[in-house]
Amino acid sequence: VAALGAEPVKLEQSLGRVLAEDIRANRDIPPYDVSAMDGYAVQSANLTKAPVSLDIIEDIKAGDMPAKTVQPGQCARIMTGAPLPQGADSVIRVEDTQALSESKVQINLSVKPGNDIRLRGEGMRNGDVVLTAGAGITPGVAGVLATVKRAQVQVIRRPRVAILSTGNELEDINDPVDPDKIPDSNSYALMAQVQALGIEPQLLGIARDDPAELEEYLLRGLRFNVLLVSGGTSVGVHDYVRPVIESLGVQMKFWRVAMKPGHPVAFGVLRRNRDGVAEESFVFGLPGNPVSSMVCFEEFVAPALRRMMGHARLYRRTITARLTHNIKHQPGRTEFIRVVLTRDGDGYAASSTGAQGSGMLL
Repeated sequence: VAALGAEPVKLEQSLGRVLAEDIRANRDIPPYDVSAMDGYAVQSANLTKAPVSLDIIEDIKAGDMPAKTVQPGQCARIMTGAPLPQGADSVIRVEDTQALSESKVQINLSVKPGNDIRLRGEGMRNGDVVLTAGAGITPGVAGVLATVKRAQVQVIRRPRVAILSTGNELEDINDPVDPDKIPDSNSYALMAQVQALGIEPQLLGIARDDPAELEEYLLRGLRFNVLLVSGGTSVGVHDYVRPVIESLGVQMKFWRVAMKPGHPVAFGVLRRNRDGVAEESFVFGLPGNPVSSMVCFEEFVAPALRRMMGHARLYRRTITARLTHNIKHQPGRTEFIRVVLTRDGDGYAASSTGAQGSGMLL
């Protein structure tokens, strides 16, 4: 899969999206030399024999522009973020001073030029690229975008995702309780996994084990960029998903993976032209057991969706942990074991959550 095209969004709606354009600074930040502390703007050459007494010639608050020039024997009271007055080359924080009167202050230490000053342009310089296409928008990035006055930005489109469960045995969340049915947890677990990526999926409901009904639901789902079909991908005589989906033109790329849980996972692509524009829909056939379905989403679907959203990092960060006990393993399949992690010195210890049945969501 590849990243989708770009679309404009308001900055307020951009968190978690990926930039589709480079962003340049539209001014120097800060726009002038400013104080990094509440204190006094001074000439450092006056302080070689500290402590010294200086005359306070003005108060400068953030947002004010200095009106006077600091001369030898003088200083200006200054607040954090306020512009440095002419003649001053350093700031002394108020904790290193002693007030003598309203117009005099004692400076208790000497400093070098540039002390506690944020220089013009040290945050960003006008015209410089401050964010590159492909950057994920975090709270800090949103702050940078606001700094350069980008009320609207170009981001990679989110894929449209549909979720379909299949099976005569399933009971919808709003159906009356039937002791002979199984609640459809997959749709909602998958929904939450998709939402956790910043995508709002469409729940299509439950398709029964009937080829005609299944075709109707699948056709609806294939209008989306990604269709997640839960159940019906195994090899039973009533597992119709694969033959029906292939009859609709979906080219299956793989079916069954040497993993546990999640062996009957499948993936296919539908390519078509719509109004002269080439389009693709990606179909993931996920197992009916809820744990298998969630593990397959984590290993296959989430990375694909993140790539479509433009993210550079597709997988979760991984760590190495020490097992606290033996775990039986049958060779031939990669096994995904649910564990509880705890700190173990400088590392982690991993303990199995217990029985690992693929239907044991609890």
